[in-house]
Amino acid sequence: MGPGIEEIEYARRRLHGIIKATPMLRSATLERMIGAEAFLKPENLQKTGSFKIRGAYNRVAALTPEEARRGVIAASAGNHGQALAFAATRAGVKATIAMPRTAAIAKVDATVGYGQEVVLEGADYQEARSAADRICESTGAIFVDAYDDPLVIAGQGTIGLEIADEVRPDVVLVPVGGGGLLAGIAVAIAARVPGAEIIGVEAAGSPQLSASLAAGAPVSVSRPVDTIADGLATGTIGRLPFELIRERVRRVVTVDDFEIGEAVLLMLERMKLLAEGAGAAALAGAFKIKADLRGRRVVIVVSGGNIDINLLDRIIGHGLAKAGRLMRLTIDLRDRPGELQKLLALIGATGANVRAISHDRTRRDIPIGNARVMLELETRSAEHVAEIRRGLADRGYACGAE
Repeated sequence: MGPGIEEIEYARRRLHGIIKATPMLRSATLERMIGAEAFLKPENLQKTGSFKIRGAYNRVAALTPEEARRGVIAASAGNHGQALAFAATRAGVKATIAMPRTAAIAKVDATVGYGQEVVLEGADYQEARSAADRICESTGAIFVDAYDDPLVIAGQGTIGLEIADEVRPDVVLVPVGGGGLLAGIAVAIAARVPGAEIIGVEAAGSPQLSASLAAGAPVSVSRPVDTIADGLATGTIGRLPFELIRERVRRVVTVDDFEIGEAVLLMLERMKLLAEGAGAAALAGAFKIKADLRGRRVVIVVSGGNIDINLLDRIIGHGLAKAGRLMRLTIDLRDRPGELQKLLALIGATGANVRAISHDRTRRDIPIGNARVMLELETRSAEHVAEIRRGLADRGYACGAE
């Protein structure tokens, strides 16, 4: 079935001078929070912004001259497409990337920017995959699977070799969508650090690995796939990755979008690393099982950083609100001169900063002569939020949540 450790070693030689050997980063903050010796493997700093260049380039480099003339095609939510476009352009090969219409604009633009053609079709990865299959049939191009290909898996497995070169981990947490990354790392770590525990971390909105392990065979997610971690939203696990994973991975952790969002925000604020949802999933998983990681040497794979800026803005907003650093409220006032000024003076005295304000006197659910004020405040903590609410209540203001 393969690939084995020899194929992964060969892929590393093939990728020499093409990819970056990303560093192993330690964070004192992370180690305090998890209670473990923790390392981040930041593939968000990799060329094209994710680990995918490893597998894509390894696959393109293995094309025969006749295959190279036919060109390549892939289906991708974004990162595999960018990586294949980069690899194909560097090799002088024509590439077509089928992406769902819901793909992040930043990922679409980046893929086009690498000099190859993008076809937008379908609402999710599986529909884009169907479009890619049709194009393959009509053009004769070579399909480069994002995860169900031994050469792609071997390329991703070079991450495991780099990890083993620097540390001997007790645990390696790896995000999993279609399974190529987890499979490659699992093969490499099992060969180089026997006894290390390899944990897959999946998104709750696309839990295909846990479903497949429970069924004993690759299965597709029956419900609609829905997660901010679009790189994990394949809805199915690859057949080859599944065989490699089930022999080497004994545990899967499932994290929801709120947990992923908190991990994105933590990395951005405390570690100065920008990760996309899929890239932050393994960190979210580490927090979820931190009691089991205490005192161990843990490697967390950050698989990519190509996040849509609009999504990042929403994640930041949710995270700040949960941490008590962003407060939204509504207050009904008498609509007369000076009332709004008094309210703002009171809020200012608490040390909060007004981030946004809206004043509406035409709503049908408030009395004539009143106005509804909607405020967004920058605050310091949950305790500060409670202090503001108490102060407003003491002055006779009834606060509603916005």
